[in-house]
Amino acid sequence: MAGKKAAGAHQDAVASIVEDWARERPELDTAPLEVLARLHRTFLRYSTRLTTAIDRHGLSVAGFDVLTALRRAGAPYRLTAGQLADSGLVSSAGVTLRIDRLEKDGLIVRERDADDRRVVYSRLTDAGLAKVDEVFAEHLDNERRMLGGLTPAECRQLARLLSRLERSITDSDTDPGPAGAQGAPGGQ
Repeated sequence: MAGKKAAGAHQDAVASIVEDWARERPELDTAPLEVLARLHRTFLRYSTRLTTAIDRHGLSVAGFDVLTALRRAGAPYRLTAGQLADSGLVSSAGVTLRIDRLEKDGLIVRERDADDRRVVYSRLTDAGLAKVDEVFAEHLDNERRMLGGLTPAECRQLARLLSRLERSITDSDTDPGPAGAQGAPGGQ
């Protein structure tokens, strides 16, 4: 065991996983792990840092998503629950739970449409606008630190590749592939 640790000390965890599978099941092509297992592990680390940074401000990541969607909408910084859901958040019901919490915290208010009282908007309060501007600036600084090991050219290249990867994954939804190929990335 000590020899294995010393030999793998310069390899990342995914390289070790790939090496183990090559030894245990040499007939399998483990090339997808080189990308997707790294992506999964990277996402978990990113998610932990994001959550920690947002939590410091008394927000959940879900609440932060609502605040940023409202901020991106531009003045008067208001959207309906349906528009918030369409902006990439969860269902309208899930958005409503987030809105309830943000309203309780004084970061948003609900307003009825002047022309159609059935339409309800969520709007950033002055406190909500100040909070999202502060937290989002810190969020970008945090992301810049996380990308600090890459050059600007590498970041642009990675962004292009990740865009292509997202399209490839989305396109694969229509292709059932081999039976049983839907395993979770955590079980490498």
